[in-house]
Amino acid sequence: MELGLDGRVALVTASSKGLGRASALALSREGAKVVLCGRREQDLAEAAAAMPGEALAVAADVTDPATPARLVAAAVEHFGALHVLVANAGGPPLGHALEVDDGALLAALNANLLTSVRLVRAAVPHLRAAGWGRICLITSVSVKQPIPNLALSNTARTGLWGWAKTAAADLAVDGITLNLVCPGTHATERARQAGLLDNGPVGDPEDFGKVVCFLCSDPAKFLSGAALQVDGGATAGLL
Repeated sequence: MELGLDGRVALVTASSKGLGRASALALSREGAKVVLCGRREQDLAEAAAAMPGEALAVAADVTDPATPARLVAAAVEHFGALHVLVANAGGPPLGHALEVDDGALLAALNANLLTSVRLVRAAVPHLRAAGWGRICLITSVSVKQPIPNLALSNTARTGLWGWAKTAAADLAVDGITLNLVCPGTHATERARQAGLLDNGPVGDPEDFGKVVCFLCSDPAKFLSGAALQVDGGATAGLL
């Protein structure tokens, strides 16, 4: 299948490792020029070196409110355009709903809701200028089924889903799609450290990246406003 990504410019945040890196790799293999970001320069350099195509590495903390606009500007300055945004950020810590305080809630909302909103706001003018755009927000299956002891993630990510569903309708007239991709457990280093790899289905990050790549492709032009769970059937909800 021809995905129509050859020569496109894609910004993938939090992409020095894990599911972000896998998404950037899938896009690069389809011919996209990728902009990667991460906080640890060594991990970021290794990720950029692993891309088969052109790649720009920008060391940055995506949760800093000033970073999204800076990343978009760097992508456009270096490659001349922006066509694809894959927004990703690390998840918040564990916590029961009645035990998390205001500071923890605000930090989670900043990282897992506002960061994506800021990235989309910064990217959309360039997608409109290019006449073609794909936005994919990496979130969690918690938007479909809240996860026990993850009150912070459940709150921030479902808020993002509500915002994204509304924004997708606003962007449809411009031919820009906006979707959520909702991973379950995948064999990432973070999942290993959290002891999650022995609890139910475990996905391959490279396969996850290919799902993201399809959502960012030309054939996916009529797929928008969706929250696609990638969890091996682990989520029991019907919606």
